[in-house]
Amino acid sequence: MRRTSLTALAAVAAAVLALTGCASADTAPAATPSETDAAATLSGSLTISAAASLAAAFDELAAEFEAAHPEVDVLPISYDGSSTLATQIIEGARVDVFASADEKNMQKVVDAGLASDPEPFATNVLTLVVPTGNPGGVTGLADLAKPDLNVVLCAAEVPCGAASATLLQNAGVTASVDSYEQNVTAVLTKVASGEADAGLVYVTDAATTTDVERVDTPGADAVVNTYPLVALNGAANPEAASAFVAFVLSDRGQQVLSALGFGAP
Repeated sequence: MRRTSLTALAAVAAAVLALTGCASADTAPAATPSETDAAATLSGSLTISAAASLAAAFDELAAEFEAAHPEVDVLPISYDGSSTLATQIIEGARVDVFASADEKNMQKVVDAGLASDPEPFATNVLTLVVPTGNPGGVTGLADLAKPDLNVVLCAAEVPCGAASATLLQNAGVTASVDSYEQNVTAVLTKVASGEADAGLVYVTDAATTTDVERVDTPGADAVVNTYPLVALNGAANPEAASAFVAFVLSDRGQQVLSALGFGAP
């Protein structure tokens, strides 16, 4: 009799526990996909075109993005002048993400119906640079008017060229320019190699090499370039493109940009 009673009690307890478990399962909220699950859904290749001045930053951001999304392959990023990249995109280049060094060239892509609602993600300003040791004895923007100095600037259609023109105009300086380049990297390279006595580049570019020295550049902080980026409407990998844009805009993305000298958007 005692054994039968114990067996019956055990059966009742098991039933109660089972019913309690079912009730808990019925009332528990449905699980939401974790960030890890979301990351696992991204795959395929990602094609990015970015302004030349973004090379150091986007190389680092792309590496971190790939680490967070191991199934995504960020192809070698195309770095060049924003005007060149915009033209390539408008002429049919297959690109998922475009990052411009100014809003003017981004607007060309938007006006062509290839992008919508680009997001500003960084700002930048110019600085006057000379080769290490300053062999030309450059002391300021006014010296760029000296015909005996070899001066190199970005071309007018390039964002750094448009900013240079505004900066020099504001300073009342007519530069004696020996060479106009299609991107800021080319300007930096000529100054760093000693081929040019002086040039105007972004502060972020000047920080990438010890082969140039910065010269005080009054008024530069009043000529600010705003950098926008966008996942293009015809992106071959729209999910990864949108995720990369979100990463650049995230706190971590902004930390990377800030550490390299870019200002907040």
